[in-house]
Amino acid sequence: MTDTPPRPPTPAGKQMLSEQVHAHLRDAIMRGDFAPGDALKPQDLAKREGVSLAVTREALVRLVGEGFADRLPNRGFTVPSFSDRRWQEIAEARRTIEPVVLRMSVQRGDLDWEARVRAAHHRLARTPAFAPEEGEYYTAAWAEAHRAFHRTLLEGCGNPTLMETFDRLWTASELARRWSTHRNPGRDGAGEHRRLEEAALARDADTAAAVLVEHLTMTAAALTEGTDGTDDSGRAA
Repeated sequence: MTDTPPRPPTPAGKQMLSEQVHAHLRDAIMRGDFAPGDALKPQDLAKREGVSLAVTREALVRLVGEGFADRLPNRGFTVPSFSDRRWQEIAEARRTIEPVVLRMSVQRGDLDWEARVRAAHHRLARTPAFAPEEGEYYTAAWAEAHRAFHRTLLEGCGNPTLMETFDRLWTASELARRWSTHRNPGRDGAGEHRRLEEAALARDADTAAAVLVEHLTMTAAALTEGTDGTDDSGRAA
C-alpha cells in the first residue's frame, strides 16, 4: 500500500494558518525579536513556523497593511526602520488632533468620565511595564493599560468619529512607542501620565493640551535622536 500524500489545507484551514502565523510574527516584532530594518525572509519564516511559503507570504502582506512590516523593491519584506518618515508624520497627526479632542473632553466630560479617567490612570500606574519573559519592550498588559488611559482621557469629547481616528493613529504608532521607550529608558513616563490626569481632572484644558503635546513630541523625538548610543537601525553605534 502506497503512502497517500498529505492533502493541501482547505481555504478555511489556510486562512486559519495564516492568522496564526500573522499573530506569531506580529508578536515577535512587537517583542523586539526582530530589530528595526531586519529582513523578514519568507523561506526562513515558513520553515520556522512549519507552514507553506504561500501562507507565510499572506501573513507578511497583512503585516505590511498594518504597518508592522515593509515590502521593498528587490529587498523583500523587512521590519520598518527608525528613520522611516511615517513615524514623524503619525506623530504630527496626533499632535494636531489629540490635544483638540482632549480640550473637548475636558470641557464636555461628566462625573462618570472623571471616575473612568481616575480608574484608568490607577490601573496604568499599578501595571508593571516590563517583564523579562515578554522581551525587551513593555508588557502586553501595560500596553493595554496605556492605550485605555489615553483613550479614556479623550472619550469625554462624546464624538465617536474622533475616537475612531484616535484608534487608527494609536495602532499605527504602536511600533514607534515601543522603540521610543527602549531608546529613552530614563524618561519619566509615569510623571507625564500623572500630570495628564491631574490637568484633565482639574478641568485645566490649556495645561492638559500642553502636557499632551509635550508627551507626544518626546515619543517621536526619541526615534530621531541618539538617546542611548544607537544608530538608526537601533543597534549599538
